[in-house]
Amino acid sequence: MALDDAARAALARAVGTENVIDDPVGRRAYECDGLTGFRVVPDLVVLPRDAAAVAAAVRACAAHHVPFVARGAGTGLSGGALPVADGIVVSLARLKAVLDVDPVDRRATVRPGVTNLEITAAAAPHGLYYAPDPSSQQVCTIGGNVAENSGGAHCLKYGFTSNHVLAMEVVLPDGTVVTLGGDSAEQSGPDLRGVFLGSEGTLGIATSITVRLLRVPETVRTLLADFPSVEAASDVVSDIVAAGIVPAAVEMMDTLAIEAAEEAVHAGYTVGVPAALVVELDGPVEECDVQFAQVKEICDRHGCTRLHIAGSVDERAAIWRGRKAAFAAVGRISPDYFVQDGVVPRTRLAETLTRIRAMGEEAGLRVANVFHAGDGNLHPLVLYSAAAGETDRAEALSSGIAELCVEMGGALSGEHGIGTDKACSMPTMFGEVDLATMDRVRRAFDPDGICNPGKVLPTPRLCGERPGRYRPHPLEESGLIERL
Repeated sequence: MALDDAARAALARAVGTENVIDDPVGRRAYECDGLTGFRVVPDLVVLPRDAAAVAAAVRACAAHHVPFVARGAGTGLSGGALPVADGIVVSLARLKAVLDVDPVDRRATVRPGVTNLEITAAAAPHGLYYAPDPSSQQVCTIGGNVAENSGGAHCLKYGFTSNHVLAMEVVLPDGTVVTLGGDSAEQSGPDLRGVFLGSEGTLGIATSITVRLLRVPETVRTLLADFPSVEAASDVVSDIVAAGIVPAAVEMMDTLAIEAAEEAVHAGYTVGVPAALVVELDGPVEECDVQFAQVKEICDRHGCTRLHIAGSVDERAAIWRGRKAAFAAVGRISPDYFVQDGVVPRTRLAETLTRIRAMGEEAGLRVANVFHAGDGNLHPLVLYSAAAGETDRAEALSSGIAELCVEMGGALSGEHGIGTDKACSMPTMFGEVDLATMDRVRRAFDPDGICNPGKVLPTPRLCGERPGRYRPHPLEESGLIERL
């Protein structure tokens, strides 16, 4: 049922009438995140200007039993910020202050609407930077990074968002404001900071975030290497790690991804090559020199057909521009595409990519691959044309690839989250008891089920309930969950 007048009035009082969007055109701008295949127009959008207004809006939702979805920049790729019918969107776009940069203790405190790259910009005058670097770091916000536990190209060496967030001020689903975490990553008692990180907006809204900063490395060495096959490039990745080298990043792109990126940004990649690796080392000069020579030898051993070493800051930037442009650039070679996200063991990269190629051929669809090869975090892009009626096939192929990652001994998601996109695949990775335990944790934070409902955990409605009389979900039949 739609929002009633009392709920609308309470929300207007909470954030100010001027910070409410209720016209149909304005609300439609919030109907989806980066996963555009799922769309729901919210009943109302509120844009609080400070943390107090966020808490007031959530209290109004709790009082009137209104479901709400927090939203940052809307760059997420799993439908995690998909609005809820008869609910509201709480946009955090106006909470953009950098509250503090502490160069002595190497940390910064920011509001959730600050972009990932803005943190590094604020820290740069002190010779510091923020390590996690999603491809969308110019526009994605730290609040969204916290929700999804985002990683990026350099997570192989430096870890994900969860490795760099020390504390958060959080508005719980009843409007209570709490602090999770503290001055260090290790706290006594239950790790509620760890529970909240990566919970995809289902446990509350972070209104300030304290992150740790790192010293800028003494030197950085970057190379771009072409290979005659995906298998050869995959073997290079395994051999680099087996040699005891931990690169800052190891990225792989296949023919389609390279074609799209080159057409978009002209970064100097070799069009038509089966596979290319971007390998980056950083740290002390002596260590990088020795390890860089080892990496070059490993590339040569596996039939590298071209090896380009970045000789300047501009050349390094060009290599990374090509890699980070790949997702958006695919739009140049396909009218529509799904971005998938899964993880497999490094030793099964080649096998998995071969299976993905066969699945694409069987479905009659192309699949481009660009991913974090160092930790096996795949990002297959399923190319299709909605106008040609290929959407259902593409969606089925995308889901099949995610579930293949589990079959290969990996996981459904590495950094994009489960959201709406992969909730129905969760039983392929977790048993009934696991899912019921997750649901109990969620209910402990949100007993009324109003905080980003319908995400992460499978439900009959989300996962294709059949028409007719009500049929209980298997978890309900087993007594592990209750029907609301």
